[in-house]
Amino acid sequence: MASMSAQAAGLGELFANNGAAQSKFLPVDKAFQVISRTKTTSKGTRLSINFDIMPGHYVYKDQLTLSFPKGVSATPFTFSQSPVSIDDPTFGKVPVFTQKNMVATTTLTTNNGKGAKNAPIIIGWQGCAKAGLCYPPEKIKTTVDIAVTRK
Repeated sequence: MASMSAQAAGLGELFANNGAAQSKFLPVDKAFQVISRTKTTSKGTRLSINFDIMPGHYVYKDQLTLSFPKGVSATPFTFSQSPVSIDDPTFGKVPVFTQKNMVATTTLTTNNGKGAKNAPIIIGWQGCAKAGLCYPPEKIKTTVDIAVTRK
């Protein structure tokens, strides 16, 4: 059985960025660049999450989640691309996004129709490298001003 330090060294080698050994896998922030933007609309605040996915990587459609405070609602995500179905070693047949650029969009509203300032939103997602590494689930914390809805 390998010692913890040997296991840690092995993980370090996977992501090593020294001249001796080129890493087989990119760090998660290089494999996937994720940016969120908001836009006020008459129906609430549109939240767009842009995934810039490096070639050879994918993002699980069903692992994309939002957490928000009580009293806030979100519409189901719409996607700028269609997912492809793969046979994943961990989850079986699942829809994933492999395209260079994919945007997931939802509209956030308050249940009382009034606006909300600095509502804490947590974006959850997970991606993998086709070469055989699934990155741990990621969470991005942000705050969003939710617009007053107009009828």
